[in-house]
Amino acid sequence: MFCAKLCLFKTRCIGYNTRTCGYGKGEKIVLTVKRARIYDVLALLVVIVVISLDQWSKALVVANLSPPETRSPIPLIGDYLTIYYIQNSGAAFSLLANNTVLAVLIGVAICIIIYFYVRMFNTGPLAFKLTFGLIIGGAAGNLIDRAVRGGYVVDFIFFRIPQIGYHFAIFNLADASISVGVFLLFLFILFGGLRKTGGTTNKHRSKGDPISKGMTQADNNEPIQPTGQDVQS
Repeated sequence: MFCAKLCLFKTRCIGYNTRTCGYGKGEKIVLTVKRARIYDVLALLVVIVVISLDQWSKALVVANLSPPETRSPIPLIGDYLTIYYIQNSGAAFSLLANNTVLAVLIGVAICIIIYFYVRMFNTGPLAFKLTFGLIIGGAAGNLIDRAVRGGYVVDFIFFRIPQIGYHFAIFNLADASISVGVFLLFLFILFGGLRKTGGTTNKHRSKGDPISKGMTQADNNEPIQPTGQDVQS
């Protein structure tokens, strides 16, 4: 009886992905919550690492390459990858240049959307949460720049192929983190990684499975009727 009530309470408070405890197995939901919290902490660590590396690299560039107009590119890998400091008033990869307000609003909106999206998948796989950690960390790194540097972002990574006259937009570590995160998120969506939560999907459960029954009753906000075995436990 107690376990059944605990299961119903947890499923309503945490989200649909945690409804895997079944009857008389409330301890499983506790383990799921603990695992989700560990994943949240790891994702937060990714955010902190991305922001720290981004701000450290930008401070290093500004301290050694200011002002940007008087310095030549510093080669890292020949003429293909160089350091060239610019002040970008646009969004990532110099998009929305000269429109700082719109770039800031877009950055804030992206962070808010990502936050609530992650909360919807609060028991998603670890790699999924780390992916959003990369995106949030990159977006936050550029927002910090705009807040402390008067509306512009420090960009300094310059990739080009001089043999064919190709050059990519100058970017920074925050832009790179966002790009990697978006690419990984695309792979999750493409290969169905978001549907795999908790190791067992709903379509693999039989109709007679007590776990499926418990989920159905919780979805309909109906009280779970424990069996005699649950009362005895």
